[in-house]
Formats: sequence, structure tokens, C-alpha cells
Amino acid sequence: MTNPSGAKAPLDSAQDAAAPDPAQLRFIARMRWMMVISGATTVLAVAAILGVIGYRLLHQQGSASSQPTDMTALLPKGAKVVSTSVSGGRIAVILDVGGSLEVRTYDINTLRLTGTLKFAAEP
Repeated sequence: MTNPSGAKAPLDSAQDAAAPDPAQLRFIARMRWMMVISGATTVLAVAAILGVIGYRLLHQQGSASSQPTDMTALLPKGAKVVSTSVSGGRIAVILDVGGSLEVRTYDINTLRLTGTLKFAAEP
């Protein structure tokens, strides 16, 4: 139906909303599918981030625990402690073992032996 100016008369708005054409239906279905994919990707990304944070909090290796660590280091027979030093997350203990020097390093958090360096005179 046209009015005297030649423009088409607007259709009933209820009639427009009730009957979308097939192209609009395909577009709406495609947008819904893209929203589902986007939402699932976002949920997966947040879950991955929370998983990494939880893993790092629960599996801190080499970190100091709240409980004190007691340890007894066994020295060779007749060895004497000459000096100790703490630096860079390590404890260095210098020993005099039968006239030669030996340096033992321990991790400051776990108190595990990390290395031994022996000094001896050339023959």
C-alpha cells in the first residue's frame, strides 16, 4: 500500500517481529553460535589462569616453609669449621679437613647440599 507521496506505508510492528525472514534466522543462529564459542573460550581462559595460580601456590619448590627446618650435617672425621657465609640464597661453609680446605654450599631454604669444592696443594 502506498500513500499519495509514493512512499510505502509502514507495516504493523507486531507482524514484523513475528515473521523474520530465513536470512535473518540464519544470522541470528550464527550470532548465537559465536556467543556460545566466545563464552566457552572465556570460561576456559579464566579456568586456565586460576589453575596456574593454584598450582604455583600449592607447589612452591625451594620456598621457605613456615616450620623451621632442623638438619645435622655430617663432617669428615677431624674436620673443623673455619668460616661460614650467607649470600644469594646459599650458605657456604669452609672446612679444614686434614690440612686442606673444602667449601660446601647449602641451599638456604631447603638446607640441601648444593655443591662441594675441595682445595689441595699441587704435588
